[in-house]
Amino acid sequence: MAISMGDLKKGLKIELDGTPYKIVEYQHVKPGKGAAFVRTKIKSLVDGRVNEKTFHAGDKAEKPDLQEATMQYLYDDGEFLQFMDTATYDQIGFTRAQLGDTTDYLVESAEVTVLFHNGKPINVDPPAQVQLKVVETPPNFKGDTSSGSRKPATLETGLVVQVPYHVLEGDTVKVDTTSGEYLEKIKA
Repeated sequence: MAISMGDLKKGLKIELDGTPYKIVEYQHVKPGKGAAFVRTKIKSLVDGRVNEKTFHAGDKAEKPDLQEATMQYLYDDGEFLQFMDTATYDQIGFTRAQLGDTTDYLVESAEVTVLFHNGKPINVDPPAQVQLKVVETPPNFKGDTSSGSRKPATLETGLVVQVPYHVLEGDTVKVDTTSGEYLEKIKA
């Protein structure tokens, strides 16, 4: 099914030259002279790269054949990170290079969404928020009570986030996976 210039909007998934993309920015431009066009930033769902693409009247994009499956992260075997389909128990592996920053949010038994394009796994989306344990952070000092101050904390996956001074080693914190920012301390 073809998608025309008028159907484009932020968040829409399209396929260009056999590669699926998601529109992350969208701007409809009506110049003083000439025909209107749409300027977009599109993110590849395969490798995560963001490209700029201009669509003119008459340009078409295809609707990609995408499926999603809920899978569970099992373990890292050294070469691949292994995931299991919770419905069929099928396993698939992704390399660290394929997953990029997603590995910062993966702990064993975590539920993730795996995206398939034409039946082939291409991407892993972690939940919007994850809970991770603090394994290393500097100690607090007397007087470290200013409300806006932060200190670095290394989490169990190796991710380093800025946390308030009251967070200590061994605490569990909630982290936003889209921004990589600390959200709150989880009460025990």
